[in-house]
Amino acid sequence: MNAHTLLSRHSSSLQPFRPSYLKSGSAYVPRHASEGSLRCNRRKQPNRKGSLDTLTSRRSAWLEPAEQDRLLRQRSLTEARRGNYQTAIEGFNLLIERNSQSAIDYNNRGLVYFQSGQVAAALGDYNHAIKLDARSASAYNNRANYYAAQGRLAEAIADYETAIDLDPTNVRAWINQGVTFRELEMYLQAIENFDHALQMTQFLSTGANTTVLEGHIYGARGRTHHLAGDWNYAIADYHRALDKMDGLETIEASLSSYRLQSQVENWLNQLMSSSGRTMTDE
Repeated sequence: MNAHTLLSRHSSSLQPFRPSYLKSGSAYVPRHASEGSLRCNRRKQPNRKGSLDTLTSRRSAWLEPAEQDRLLRQRSLTEARRGNYQTAIEGFNLLIERNSQSAIDYNNRGLVYFQSGQVAAALGDYNHAIKLDARSASAYNNRANYYAAQGRLAEAIADYETAIDLDPTNVRAWINQGVTFRELEMYLQAIENFDHALQMTQFLSTGANTTVLEGHIYGARGRTHHLAGDWNYAIADYHRALDKMDGLETIEASLSSYRLQSQVENWLNQLMSSSGRTMTDE
């Protein structure tokens, strides 16, 4: 399990389709003499479900360009969460073509590249996003995740630190840096990060996603206590994490918590088994 926090981690490839009105940024006007002919033409159009046409709609043609971009960005992120990485990348390609100075779209495309295993392309997009906006905490956090995945832990720690300096409420940067400290066996620093992350969740809106995030933090802190030999603290945190996972009713929250719950249960079983062997030996 990749301990670092990613989008629904953080794929099915779909055929590209580029609406002409998105390329030019101008409004699309149907070339039909009457409403009747428009209805007739619609019946003859091929079904393009699953193509890039799912990222936008005919209705968006009458929106302002900024609203079109917002809609396309939102749909592209949704496709990425569903594992449709190529479709999501096509959406971000269109956004970048329309605005080559958009740091947020380079950052988002980099994240999708990373999720789809195209790590070199991901790093290129993260670097470009930071070049365009040196105060993008999200881009630094994402680039740090890349460094951590490559085993470049010192560089990861530095980028997480920059992300936290730019946005002290960036909970995921606190968690990710804590996990990296743990991998470096810097347990006290890791626990301090998880404590800060838990404090930050108090400022988030309540809901299933926040509950899952808190469960992740307790699980990560418990694992740190476990590795540091503080088994009583570890057991307490493991149970707190599992309590957060119980009773989640939404499908999205249940799916995102399933893997975490299984991992925490596995860690807890390992700890209890080790404790049992120790007691027997004594």
